[in-house]
Amino acid sequence: MAKVVDVVGLYLAPPENAIVLCVDEKSEIQALERTSPELPKQPGKPADRTHDYIRHGTSTVFAALEIATGHVTAACEPRLGRQELLAFLNQVARAYPEAPLHLVMDNYAVHTTPEVKAWLAGNPQFQVHFIPTSASWLNLVEVWFGIAERQALHRADAASAPELNEKIRAFVTGWNDRCHPFVWTKTSAEILKKANQPITSRTGH
Repeated sequence: MAKVVDVVGLYLAPPENAIVLCVDEKSEIQALERTSPELPKQPGKPADRTHDYIRHGTSTVFAALEIATGHVTAACEPRLGRQELLAFLNQVARAYPEAPLHLVMDNYAVHTTPEVKAWLAGNPQFQVHFIPTSASWLNLVEVWFGIAERQALHRADAASAPELNEKIRAFVTGWNDRCHPFVWTKTSAEILKKANQPITSRTGH
């Protein structure tokens, strides 16, 4: 309950002169090369492609969504680990060198390793706000990942992980050129009221 109130409060009333960033990772994105080129769209017929593909490794995308603008800071890494997360946090620190930063994150193990905790303790510019367990919908960067999946990743054709990373970076650049704020509308009271509604149907099946 307290975590819901905390995170939603950040969305609805961000601290003055501070920046709220929603941070997460999308791991194991596969670089898939189709065995035949995609056939272009024709009148009355959607684009067509083969279901056969060759796997060429995977990539992990780290992303920090600034909710006030929709701008995304991102990095592509070969794996999801504490060193990759620390490198990304340093990238975020360089992108926002002065303003206090409030990070909305989940409790995934890599986010709470001793190394990451020590880094955060040594960088008081960062304040982390953890969402409740099994509440990924409360992290707005998940909405952005959904958009990226539909617009860039689902139909991506890549002959290598580096080529996949190039496509991801191109999408991020294009997104930032046209980004828009991510607006949260539900209050914590509304969310908790819905979550605590009693079960009214007991079918006994």
